[in-house]
Amino acid sequence: MPYALLADLALLLHFGFILLVVIGGLAVLRCPRLAWLHLPAVAWGTAVELCGWFCPLTDLENYWRRQAGGPGYDSSFIDRYLTPLIYPDALTRETQIALGLIVLTINLLIYGWLLYRQQGKTR
Repeated sequence: MPYALLADLALLLHFGFILLVVIGGLAVLRCPRLAWLHLPAVAWGTAVELCGWFCPLTDLENYWRRQAGGPGYDSSFIDRYLTPLIYPDALTRETQIALGLIVLTINLLIYGWLLYRQQGKTR
């Protein structure tokens, strides 16, 4: 398989993972069994944002891009692809922490609602 295609697949996987972290809780509302997949994703995504870590998918995509003869990039996935879409300036550490807290809050609210709904069914 060509390295450029592998890099593009890593990019799509990365984007899908971010969507799972941010809005996967809505799927859990419809199918609570998905929580086993969603909760670890939220934990990892939040930790990456709050701790300022690089996601391994970024390194994997960069590796494959370089193998294909293209340039890699030195920033995170969010800085490279999402920040230009959302923010005109570079992503600051404070904004990154705020994004992590927003994701965490959204998911805490969703899971709080699920627990509330489950308790209502058991009474």
